[in-house]
Amino acid sequence: MPSMVSRGRGRRTINEINMVPFIDVMLVLLIIFMVTAPMVTPSLINLPSVGKANKQPDRVIQIVINKDESLELKQASGNSSHLTSRDVANAVKTAQDGEATTPVVISADRNVKYESVVKIMDTLQKAGIQRVGLSVQLGK
Repeated sequence: MPSMVSRGRGRRTINEINMVPFIDVMLVLLIIFMVTAPMVTPSLINLPSVGKANKQPDRVIQIVINKDESLELKQASGNSSHLTSRDVANAVKTAQDGEATTPVVISADRNVKYESVVKIMDTLQKAGIQRVGLSVQLGK
């Protein structure tokens, strides 16, 4: 209901919205945000570090994921073959020659989507491959 001014002195309705309380509330909120913003700590992710193994394995099967997400299987003997994502598990089992402890290393290009690497790891895990690792480049 609009406020009224007495008729004897010229009764009329006030049509304007009083902005002062709105501005006061906004200034209080601004001050609260300015005070609390420096206190908020950014979330930190604790990533695992990469160390060097004492002894390198004698035989390693390497799966290479290229920039175009094509797959390549490389063996210690120097044999290399191109694969599809469906054939990865069978090709690795064949390359292991019944030795389930033979490590499999996934080497992916830096620009490959993380999802592609995880899919290959998941495929190998579902196939029962025990030792799967990621190839990394040590920082300088």
